[in-house]
Amino acid sequence: MESVDPSIRCPRLGSDVPFYYCRKCGENGLPCFKVFDCWWEIFDVVAYLRDELSPVDFERLKGTKPKEKVLSLLEIIEKAKKNASEPPAQ
Repeated sequence: MESVDPSIRCPRLGSDVPFYYCRKCGENGLPCFKVFDCWWEIFDVVAYLRDELSPVDFERLKGTKPKEKVLSLLEIIEKAKKNASEPPAQ
């Protein structure tokens, strides 16, 4: 992989994101569940992640399914409520 972090349009966020972001934004520090779908045309993302992740994490990533939209929205709402109830950092 090139030393420059490439960026592509994220179908989930609707804006350009670097590969670095995609590597870290999944659950439990794993890459995004769409990383294979988004990056396969740019480079061999499967080989890259197979080398970078542990075999267990790679298999977990391969088996990750997207959450239902309603469930995702409920989690976002709960997170926003929690953030709103916390005092601002000083």
